[in-house]
Amino acid sequence: MKKKVLFVASLFLATAMFAQDGLTSKKGEAYLPEAGDWAIGFDANPFLQYGGQMFNGATTNSFGGATWQGNNTATMALMGKYYKDESTAYRLMFRFGMGGDNFTTIQDTSTTSLPGTGALENKTTNSNGLAFIVGGGLEKRKGNTRIQGYYGGQIMIGILGGSSSTYEYGATMDSTNVANGIIVDENGTPGSARATEMKNGGTFLIGLNGFIGVEWFIFPKVSVGAEYGWGFSMASTGEGETTTESWNFVDNRMDSYTTKTGSAGSWAFDTGVTGGNINILFHF
Repeated sequence: MKKKVLFVASLFLATAMFAQDGLTSKKGEAYLPEAGDWAIGFDANPFLQYGGQMFNGATTNSFGGATWQGNNTATMALMGKYYKDESTAYRLMFRFGMGGDNFTTIQDTSTTSLPGTGALENKTTNSNGLAFIVGGGLEKRKGNTRIQGYYGGQIMIGILGGSSSTYEYGATMDSTNVANGIIVDENGTPGSARATEMKNGGTFLIGLNGFIGVEWFIFPKVSVGAEYGWGFSMASTGEGETTTESWNFVDNRMDSYTTKTGSAGSWAFDTGVTGGNINILFHF
C-alpha cells in the first residue's frame, strides 16, 4: 500500500513538474489557448524590419510602415481569432486606411538659370487615397506542446479607392511663358501642355487561399508565428482620367481637356499569392 501511495505521489509530482516546465508557467498560467478564447495579432514584419535596421544604418527604418496602393513596403494589418475549441479557430483580418500627401516645389529666386530651362516654375502637388481589406477563414491546429502547427483556408476582399492628384503651377499658361520654356509639366519637362488633375480608377481585390504555419508560445497566451499561403488572387482596376491644359498656338489661347485612361486586371494562382507573414498574437 505504501508503495502504491508513493507511486501515485510520484506521478502527481512528475505531472506537476511537466506542466510547470511545459504547458503551464511557474505562476500556474496556461500557455495554450482554450475554447472560448479570443486573440488579436499583428504582422511582425514592421517590428523586425525596424529592429534590424537599427543596427545597419539604414534610413528607411520608420516604425510600423504600412503597404499603400500596392507598393513593397511593410504591412501592418489587424488580425483576430476566436477559438471554438483547442484545435479549431475562426479567423478575421481587417485593415482600413486613408491619407494624403502635399508637395510644393518653389523656385530659388537666386538661381542664375536662364529662361528656356523650365527652372522658373513653381508647383504644388496634392495626392490622396484609401484602402479597405477584410478577410475571414477557418483554422485547424495540431500539437500538444508550446510549438503548434496549423492549417486552413480563408477568403479576403479588398477595395483600394482610386487615388487622385492635383497640380497647381506658379507660371501662367500663356504664349510668352511657353516660348521662353518656363512652362513645365507634372514631371518637370518643359513644353506647352501639363496635367492639372489625375484620377486613378478604384481597385477591387479578392483572394481565396489555403495557409499553413507554425506558432511558438513564448509566454502564457502570447505567441510568435510564421505563415505561408497558397491559392488564387484577382485584382480589377477601373478607368481613370487625366485633365490637361495646353497652349493652342492657332487660336492663341489655353485649352483644357480630359482623357480617359484604360482599365486593368490581373490574377495569380500560386504559392505565396498573399505573401508570407510573421505574426505576434495575444490571447485572452
